[in-house]
Amino acid sequence: MLRPVATSLVRTMEGRHKMAANTEKTKMVLSRIMAVFAASGLSVIGAGAIAGVELTQAILMAGIGGVATVVEGLSRAYLQDGKLTAAEIDDVFAAVDKKRAPSKGAASK
Repeated sequence: MLRPVATSLVRTMEGRHKMAANTEKTKMVLSRIMAVFAASGLSVIGAGAIAGVELTQAILMAGIGGVATVVEGLSRAYLQDGKLTAAEIDDVFAAVDKKRAPSKGAASK
């Protein structure tokens, strides 16, 4: 009788560990998405002023464009195998930030 209870307890703990890891991954992705919004938005301040576009409108358009690129990339990576690895996440963000090289994990695929 003790064995099924112990097995159930171990499974519960494993589930909680996975949930905590997924929560951390989600927090990391969301914070990086906010960084993409900020970086994309701030990069067009001068161009918006030259083109005669309001500052807030230029920032919003550029930020939303950057976020849309990230969300599309994450969606495509998830569609491939139903999982998002750290390397896949890094590669999607690297595509937005062209100054950064893709991770080594994607080169081996």
